[in-house]
Amino acid sequence: MNVWNFARSPASVLLMIEYGRGRNVAPSALLRGSQLPLKQLADPDFTVQAAQELAVAANLLRLTRHEADLGLKVGLSYHLSAYGLLGYGLLSSATGEAAVALARRYLALTYTYVGIVHRRAGPCDVVTFEPAPELPADLQRFFVGRAMGATCRVLRDVIGSAFGLVAFDLACDAEPGGKSHVLGARVRHGQRANAITFEHAHLERPLPQANAVTAAMCERMCAELLVRRRTRPDMVSFLQEYLATHAFDSPPQLKDIATLLNTSERTLKRRLQEEGACFRDISNAVRRARAQALIAEGRLSVKEIAHELGFSDLSSFSQAFKRWTGVAPSVSRQQAARPSGAAERPPSVGKRPRRTAGPRS
Repeated sequence: MNVWNFARSPASVLLMIEYGRGRNVAPSALLRGSQLPLKQLADPDFTVQAAQELAVAANLLRLTRHEADLGLKVGLSYHLSAYGLLGYGLLSSATGEAAVALARRYLALTYTYVGIVHRRAGPCDVVTFEPAPELPADLQRFFVGRAMGATCRVLRDVIGSAFGLVAFDLACDAEPGGKSHVLGARVRHGQRANAITFEHAHLERPLPQANAVTAAMCERMCAELLVRRRTRPDMVSFLQEYLATHAFDSPPQLKDIATLLNTSERTLKRRLQEEGACFRDISNAVRRARAQALIAEGRLSVKEIAHELGFSDLSSFSQAFKRWTGVAPSVSRQQAARPSGAAERPPSVGKRPRRTAGPRS
């Protein structure tokens, strides 16, 4: 599943910031590494790239010390208002079934990073949630939980307080302090799939807020918005953004990016050539800038920075950094720590020889 081909509303990031505030996590800490300015998130025309939202989610996990069922708890706070035009369209749909169909058509206007499949099972409906395999295990669990919680919240908001679940199943094991019930259903861990089950009758009832004109207008505007957000940026910009917001166990490879984008390495290389770029140059430039920023920040040791950038050992990182910048990482850190405007002390050259007086004339 490719989740990188569209931009997103900043509403999701703002909701994670709000959740972090409740856990005494500062917004600046949550946005670190995402290249997202806090002030611009309030701009309704501002868009967030998927890689940037991933960086915020990773920070939230780390800063809350992987709180139990974190994704589920965050997802349950995603009310209809978080979805903008799509939310109004869901609310004005004729029935719950029509609302679900609308959501399936415009899933790209949500904030999901998981595969979602809806099917009928006798008198019930089952919605399953499949994690994106390209994401780390902790983020897979977070986004599955978030999608499940958000789906439950939207269904309750659309259908009303009568909506409840028959079952809430998670494939992962239980964690101490996790949620025990969601919308009346006991949370069951270690199941075959991540899924929610509810009676189909909930979807058949007419919705009290139904308005055919509003629903049609919202869908038309959703279609226009989707076209704008699916416009692909140039490949160089995408790679710069992606590489700048991810940690790697080893140096990034073009073949791994091609797999992520569901394309061939040859096709990706050709696209870069058309833009006059080379993957190795892009990767080195991004890693150099990231290394310099992390060294100047002073939060991580040089060894930790090497690991963050995918180097197998400190020596390899030091050699690459010196090749990129002309100085060793330790020297760069000393220069960054020097007070602004401080003059560099000249090297010692020893005592000058004492001048002897010449003969008097």
